Amino acid sequence: MFKGTYNHRIDPKGRLPVPAAFRRALAERGSADLVATPLDQCIACYPRAEWEKLEGQLAALPAFSKQVKALTRMLASRAVDCSLDVQGRILLPSALRAPAGLTQDVLVVGVLNRFEVWAPDAWSEFVRESERLLEDVSLGVEWPLPPPATGPRDAVRPQAKPKR
Repeated sequence: MFKGTYNHRIDPKGRLPVPAAFRRALAERGSADLVATPLDQCIACYPRAEWEKLEGQLAALPAFSKQVKALTRMLASRAVDCSLDVQGRILLPSALRAPAGLTQDVLVVGVLNRFEVWAPDAWSEFVRESERLLEDVSLGVEWPLPPPATGPRDAVRPQAKPKR
C-alpha cells in the first residue's frame, strides 16, 4: 500500500504534506483518517483500519505480560488522530515531532501498511545499521520466500533429481 521515500518539509505550524501517492492509497481505502504514534526514532502514521487491526493484535496478547503492557501503553498513550486537510496535509503535534527530532526537512517513508516520518540523519543511520544487519548471513532467512502450501498435495514436494 505505502512504498517509496519522499522528501518533504514540515511547516512552522507542524503540518506535513502527505505524498500524493499516499493520498491516493488512502482515497482508494475511502479514508483520510490516520493515527500517528512514535515508533523507534520516527512517527508512524497508520490508516484508521490498519490502526484498528493493530489494536486487535495488541488486545489478543497476554494482558498481564509486562512487555505487552509496556508496548500497549507506549503506542496507545502517545497516539494522535490525524485527518488530511483540504491541501493534503496532516498536523503532527510537537509532542510527537520533538522526540523524533523532526524539525523542518523530513523523509516520508512507505512501509506497506503505514508510512513513517523520519529526520534525515536518523533515517540515514537506520539504513546504515540495517544494511549491516542484512549482511549477516546467519539470519537464516530464505529469500525469496517459498510459495505457501495450498493443499495436502503441496505439503511435501518431491526433490528434483540432479541432472547427469
